[in-house]
Amino acid sequence: GTFASAESGLGDTAPAPTLTLTSATGEIVFDVLALDDADAITNAAMPLVAYSFGLLGIILVKTLAPAFYARQDVRTPVRIAVGVLVFTQLMNLVFVPIFAVAGLALSIGLGACVNAGFLYAGLRSRGIYVPQPGWIIFFIKLAIAVSLMGALSWYSASQFDWAAMQATPWLRALALLCIIGASAAAYFA
Repeated sequence: GTFASAESGLGDTAPAPTLTLTSATGEIVFDVLALDDADAITNAAMPLVAYSFGLLGIILVKTLAPAFYARQDVRTPVRIAVGVLVFTQLMNLVFVPIFAVAGLALSIGLGACVNAGFLYAGLRSRGIYVPQPGWIIFFIKLAIAVSLMGALSWYSASQFDWAAMQATPWLRALALLCIIGASAAAYFA
């Protein structure tokens, strides 16, 4: 059988802007909250950067697990989740002393990727998911589009001094919206 997801495509793009626009987003959000300490803003953005590495895994778990549930198999995803929970806690022991709170986000994100990998392997080994011809080309195109989008958003965001624009919050928000719009246009081009 085959398994299709409504989230494939756009969901796969989420990590790129999350990773590349954390500084700009952090400056805007924390300005609204009246935080003006640059170190606090940078430190608050670090968990978001760490989380972005596992965002795709989180999306894939939510996409792959229902394939088991549709076959009345709740046991397999739960077993995988328990094993991944143990693995995530072991990663916490390593990452939290190094990255503090960002280590928690990194552990959760990487744990989600491991979870998605095991779910995918289970679907493949049982013949529930069989990739159809054309998926390799699709993923190559997707990787190129996401790379272009990420590169454009990173480059564009690096052209602004987001902290210096604190006196003009609407201009800063408009700049971020323009970067998001240009990045979306690059993705869909």
